[in-house]
Amino acid sequence: MNILVINGGSSTLKATLRSLPDGDLPPDAPSPLWDAQVDWGRNPGKAQIRVRGPAAVTETEIDIQSPADVLKPVIETIWSGQSKALDGPNQIAVIGHRVVHGGIAFQETTRITPDVRAEIRKYCEFAPEHNRLELEAIEESEQIFGPDLPQVAVFDTAFHTSISQAAAVYPGPYEWFEKGIRRYGFHGISHQYASRRAALILGRDPAVLRLVTCHLGNGASLAAVRYGKSVDTTMGFTPLDGLMMGTRSGSIDPGILIYLVRHQGLRADELDRLLNRESGLKGVSGISGDMREILDAIDKGDERARLAFDVYAHRLCREIGGMVATLGGMDALVFTAGIGENCAPLRAVVCEKLAFLGIQLDAGKNEHPAMDTDIAAAESPVRVLVIRADEDWEIARECHRLCGEGLT
Repeated sequence: MNILVINGGSSTLKATLRSLPDGDLPPDAPSPLWDAQVDWGRNPGKAQIRVRGPAAVTETEIDIQSPADVLKPVIETIWSGQSKALDGPNQIAVIGHRVVHGGIAFQETTRITPDVRAEIRKYCEFAPEHNRLELEAIEESEQIFGPDLPQVAVFDTAFHTSISQAAAVYPGPYEWFEKGIRRYGFHGISHQYASRRAALILGRDPAVLRLVTCHLGNGASLAAVRYGKSVDTTMGFTPLDGLMMGTRSGSIDPGILIYLVRHQGLRADELDRLLNRESGLKGVSGISGDMREILDAIDKGDERARLAFDVYAHRLCREIGGMVATLGGMDALVFTAGIGENCAPLRAVVCEKLAFLGIQLDAGKNEHPAMDTDIAAAESPVRVLVIRADEDWEIARECHRLCGEGLT
């Protein structure tokens, strides 16, 4: 069964093709037959494309009017050119799409129909940089493959539908909740994968584990996972809530927004830009939203870069503490995604601040961790895992499961 996964973001697109057995899946993700990475965020009007096939890796740059323009030339490299992996589009059984916001309508992976597409469109306002582009990818895929090839939506919000009303309801007027203004949570596909993978690494049943999973990339969120289910998370009604991120503010005093509207005349679109694109690591440091550039600046003595790192670490520790309180304890702390996987200094600071919980880090393993390993000291009662993020594999697994159920 050849499954194509399309994972669209606000400035990038990833696609992978995996061949999976009809029966039980292996515990570890098989290597993709083909994969592609597209970035249109660095140079407006241009898209950098890197495609890896069985026999070759190709890199090109093309002019684009919109992100949807990249999908057709990228997908066609699956069956043509140097990166060819299949003989034709008819050899693909199903396409899986990551969809960021499923709202209250979608609590599990769903086959895409016209009605499903219309419902996804309703949530574009809450995740405009993601849902709109993901809809474009769904529509373009139908143009490429035709309407008969099954397409499946895997929702970032679905994993968090298990949180209680006490965790989901905002303390405003109850009418908010009745109108769908509530905590949804995001990065659910990543948190679901990381929690399942953590249980495999530890050799323990997910049904007995209490985990705090830290998805730390340009976007960042935590999840409290008790016995395999999400019970709390830091992102909320939109992906702007919670942790400090690369360019997003995370949680701030809403009175700041009232002040900016009243005294500086800011409008909604200006607030949107400030909070989503000019805040976080970039806003505090004045340098970049990329943690690697922050660390380089710290090495050169930049005080604002140091402050940005310290604020990031402080808010991360504070939020981890909240997740632990929700769980009533913690068996393992999991780091995943770009910063989580690669920033040893951050992991060291966090684990030192949380030592009162029993966390003891193996400094050598932390400095040079292999992926999908335990980097805690042998005597640590709380394990610390570094897990390579693999949302695409989790999406492929969901497609495989749905195919086995007849794509209902």
